[in-house]
Amino acid sequence: MCAPSSPHHHQGQSRHDHHQHSSLVVPEVFLSRRRLLRVGGVGLGGALLAACGNGSSNQITGPSTSATPTSPADSLLATTTAAPTNSTLAGFDAFRESVTVTNDGTWWLVESDGMPAHNMMVGITSWQQQVPTPQPYSGTNSWRIRMSPTKAETPVSARTGLYRGAIALAANGVPIFNALNNRGDDAFLVGELDEWGGHAGRADDYHYHVAPLHLQETVGANQPIAFALDGYPVYGETEPDGSAVQTLDEFNGHELPDGTYHYHGTRTYPYINGGLRGVVNVVGDQVDPQPVTRPFREATSPLQGATVTAFERISSESFRLAYLANGAEGGVAYTVGSNSILFTFTDPSGTVTTETYERPS
Repeated sequence: MCAPSSPHHHQGQSRHDHHQHSSLVVPEVFLSRRRLLRVGGVGLGGALLAACGNGSSNQITGPSTSATPTSPADSLLATTTAAPTNSTLAGFDAFRESVTVTNDGTWWLVESDGMPAHNMMVGITSWQQQVPTPQPYSGTNSWRIRMSPTKAETPVSARTGLYRGAIALAANGVPIFNALNNRGDDAFLVGELDEWGGHAGRADDYHYHVAPLHLQETVGANQPIAFALDGYPVYGETEPDGSAVQTLDEFNGHELPDGTYHYHGTRTYPYINGGLRGVVNVVGDQVDPQPVTRPFREATSPLQGATVTAFERISSESFRLAYLANGAEGGVAYTVGSNSILFTFTDPSGTVTTETYERPS
């Protein structure tokens, strides 16, 4: 994926250094699954590598069609118990303690700090020395999802574009990026992701690159685990009525007999929505609008031979990451303040350094 043209998740990097990684040693926890996928011919190799294209825009020209499940009981609109006068996106209400959903009649406005309740980072074998930090996804910087999605005459494929920014938002408020890295490789198969399908990006922002199928246990099998930024829902490994997933199109979705459309998360490429079937505005190879995040420290380089072995939440503001590099242990401890972040770095030789970084407002 390319770095966005405006400050966003991986600002400051060209397409060739965005998500740049060294050669990989895939952790054992993934070996059997990844080997199976490779044998099945799922890996894309280099054939899908495409240069970032010029921005394009699709405008809504006809009536909108809301995506709904097959059963009236499975409405995509669910009323929260915490705020009965507000409706929310189905699935998202399972995370109401950390995710807030409102709407302005056109957009669903989703606020979160981008920090999931599950653990993070463990299992990454190509680590850019970036760590998860809370993000300002709130107010005018909220996520925006179309309330009434409409099919585009020319859908946007994630095989040849959308290498910058998010293409979907998980029900827990964590953004989901294209499954392909900037080299056109499958980020999961080459071991760039943690055990939950995510990692931290240039702005020390945590995001997924595959469908967070583990969220299905929390939201329920008949609820979406995410919504694509075009407004269509993303379900897990069953249809909303509990039946087996029907045949999927190239975007990992399908249209139901009633004319509604939805995507599915899968365990093989494209994992999440393989692009955007609905109308979106694309500027600089990313969906617009979407929140802005700003890096607060200089770009870091991959730590050769490192595997992230542990991640701990010491408190709501303090975190610690541990890694092994060539058999020696190192770590990063950091505390997030309102305007700055204090880092303590311990390298494999035992040398300790501290740095304080101011966060841009």
